[in-house]
Amino acid sequence: MSHNIPLLRPYFDSEEIEEIRNVLDSGWVSQGPKVKEFELLASQYLGVDSSIAVTNCTSALHLALLAHGISKGDEVLVADYTYPATGHSVMYCGASPIFVDVDPGTYNMDPEAMLEKITSKTKAVIPVHTFGQPAEMDEINKIASEKGLVVIEDAACAFGAKYKDSFAGAIGDIGCFSFHARKGLTTGEGGMIATNDEAAATLMRKLSVFGITTAWDREETDSFFIPEFTDVGYNYKMSDITAAVGVVQLRRLNRTIERKRELAKYWDEKIEEIDSIEAPVTSKNSYHIYQSYVSLLDRGVDRNKVIQKLQSKGVQAQIGTYASHIQPVYDSRDLCPNSLDIFNRAIALPMYYGLEEEEINTASSILESVLRELV
Repeated sequence: MSHNIPLLRPYFDSEEIEEIRNVLDSGWVSQGPKVKEFELLASQYLGVDSSIAVTNCTSALHLALLAHGISKGDEVLVADYTYPATGHSVMYCGASPIFVDVDPGTYNMDPEAMLEKITSKTKAVIPVHTFGQPAEMDEINKIASEKGLVVIEDAACAFGAKYKDSFAGAIGDIGCFSFHARKGLTTGEGGMIATNDEAAATLMRKLSVFGITTAWDREETDSFFIPEFTDVGYNYKMSDITAAVGVVQLRRLNRTIERKRELAKYWDEKIEEIDSIEAPVTSKNSYHIYQSYVSLLDRGVDRNKVIQKLQSKGVQAQIGTYASHIQPVYDSRDLCPNSLDIFNRAIALPMYYGLEEEEINTASSILESVLRELV
């Protein structure tokens, strides 16, 4: 019997189609009123003063760093176990990413390792809320405050996640989100910046549209004026078509999160019955939203072969994410042994809103047979 259980499958229905149709009918399809609506809804959800919709989380991180003057000669601490977009955003500013090792259980930045990496050149820290589980923000914020560092949360995977009683992305100075296809709230591509810093928000919004005021803001004024380009800005703006999808996705976000948490619990139960693999660890301080369900194979198991064999049997799997310090682009001398170990052992298993328990039964049974064959 052949199977087809994908790693992910974004969920859309007629509501997204209706919102997109309304935008198309309005004639305003670039950045306009629907983006404003999406930003307002995001701010209300997160409990922040300002949200800025952008093209993706990478652009959000770039703007956040620029807003705090990060430039050539500066160092920015980056959680090592992350998609390289995090480190790339630092390099876009001409600064140097300094990679910090992670906790072997949660995969998140280790505050003690962070403290050891701080130098006179360190200006900011980017903790990553890996796979939707928030980092230990109390400790990270405490160290950052003592050392005068800006805290920029890479909450790409964590819109709706909570650390204690606070939403991820609303705990540091600036939070950055992704709405990529694998996220619980997806617009295909897209991102958001969240902050309570009014001055930073004004600057980031301006830099996201070439360094001028937005076309919609100009449309809303009674007077005609020609904008001046006072800063080297970027074309990072979100379109109203994209925002239309985001508005609907945000309406159903809590339902999506609850379902994925149920599925993660079910996966935990199945993984506990299988040798040579460990279920992911959840911190007592975290409300984990499981952007991905990432387990650890025992040392000595060939993770890549496991993924290949699962694929051949109709179950899609993937690595977790990257140990950034070993990527050639960074030419890094940082040592992050926990991150490297996780990078070599982690396996992402199917996780998405429409996944059924019966499909997890099938996938876990195939996984167990593959591991018996390889171990």
